[in-house]
Amino acid sequence: MKKRTWIILIGIVVAAGALIWYFKFRDNGTVIVLQTDHPHTGTLSNSVTATGTIQPVDTVAVGTQVSGTIKNVYADFNSTVKKGQLLAQLDKSLLEAQVQQITANLQQAKANAVYQKSNFERQSQLYNAGAISKADYENALYQYNSSDENVKAILAQLSSAKRNLSFADIYSPIDGTVLSRSVSEGQTVAASFSTPTLFSIAKDLTKMQVQASVDEADIGNVTKGQRVVFTVDAFPDDSFEGTVQEVRLKPTTSSNVVNYTTIINAPNEKMKLKPGMTANITIYTKEVPNVMTIPARALQFQPDSILGQYYRIEGSVPHSNGRMHQNRKTDNMPPAPAYDSTAPATATATVWLKKDSSIVAQKITTGMNDETEVQVVSGLTPEDEVITGYQQISTKEAKKTTGASPFMPKRPGGNNRRNNPPPPGG
Repeated sequence: MKKRTWIILIGIVVAAGALIWYFKFRDNGTVIVLQTDHPHTGTLSNSVTATGTIQPVDTVAVGTQVSGTIKNVYADFNSTVKKGQLLAQLDKSLLEAQVQQITANLQQAKANAVYQKSNFERQSQLYNAGAISKADYENALYQYNSSDENVKAILAQLSSAKRNLSFADIYSPIDGTVLSRSVSEGQTVAASFSTPTLFSIAKDLTKMQVQASVDEADIGNVTKGQRVVFTVDAFPDDSFEGTVQEVRLKPTTSSNVVNYTTIINAPNEKMKLKPGMTANITIYTKEVPNVMTIPARALQFQPDSILGQYYRIEGSVPHSNGRMHQNRKTDNMPPAPAYDSTAPATATATVWLKKDSSIVAQKITTGMNDETEVQVVSGLTPEDEVITGYQQISTKEAKKTTGASPFMPKRPGGNNRRNNPPPPGG
């Protein structure tokens, strides 16, 4: 009796295992899942990416034309200054002594000029009376003219000394903000060979510019007035806008790569942008707003013999597409033609639509192509289901989906909306 009971129990366990395998682990074959998308309205754009440095539009380096010791400093970092405001002052003692010395030399020269004039007049009278020789007369004339010219030379020296004395007071040439201060009180500056920079002043920090380095392969599409969007690491969630002001013709070479400096105007009313920040730049070289678009993959899709087993193909004989699907390639069928992204502004193409249990070829007219999405000029409506590809999966994998039928179309992720921000007013 016990032996029979054990046999029954073992039979029940085996049967249960067989049922579990049959309903859960058995491979029930494969199904086809079409990937489709509806045409939608969006903005297409071609863009160029680059990096650059944010700088003030106008920066002035304030220096000194005379050497000396810094006596007083009246401005510091981030100080807001006005045009003509005193920034620093050199020690004037040596310069004032030089002015006094030249002033004394001038008085002496003037006195000598008065004496030489009087002497010349005497010698002139004696010469006219025949009392002195012509050589004595000409010597008196020479001394008189030399004394007069000596006064003029010393006057020029005095003017230069007074001018140098005025340079001891260093004023701001513009209204702006002090970006850097390179000197401190008591520091000696020497201006013998080059003018030392004491302060760097930015004219207006509410108007910044970005100096971007654009690769030579992309610079041909960049022109003045194009829209620019850029970000900075300090504010990763904020996007800043600007426009291309100019493309400078002087190239720079780095690691055998030729770049061209592109100047971009960037408003900075909120004062978030600071000099020296690194900008990640996108220059929109061409934009087409508010147009019907479909994924570019839809133009590459061609139904093959595998889909012919599940759907009725209308408009073309099904053939294998090795790039879209690798299973059961048919050797005697030609490959699908690749789509040329450099085609003219308008061109004709063929896409495939899912209509119930059929796949139908549809001729369309295309416009701009940004290699992700394509503009549809005519041939489609927003209700059409455009096929972009398909997947061949097992029934077991299909049951792990969200519960929808595996034969229902699935929208491909990441290709339904454009990430580029629309142009102003678009």
